[in-house]
Amino acid sequence: MDVNERIKAVLAEHGIVLFMKGTPQFPMCGFSSRAAQALTEAGAHFHAVNVLADPEVRAALPHYANWPTFPQLFIQGELIGGCDIVEDLKASGELARMAADVEGADS
Repeated sequence: MDVNERIKAVLAEHGIVLFMKGTPQFPMCGFSSRAAQALTEAGAHFHAVNVLADPEVRAALPHYANWPTFPQLFIQGELIGGCDIVEDLKASGELARMAADVEGADS
């Protein structure tokens, strides 16, 4: 399976995916930490992918998503954006609504 197929498989398997540096418990970058925290505070159940542990995904994802930086949040397979967008969505209450929509779709 090539790296783009692996990315697609992760996105197909999980409703909310955060590609980040490190893990939610041990983030390795401030932006990744803030995005994971915003998701957690919004009540989102998300799957995190540590791009530092997978150099192929780290190299391929910016081209796949047409988004140059990490973290990258995907909901229902669609790129939402990076840290600033995630924080803005949380502040407006939209992130909690989006997460609840995914939870409803998964049940």
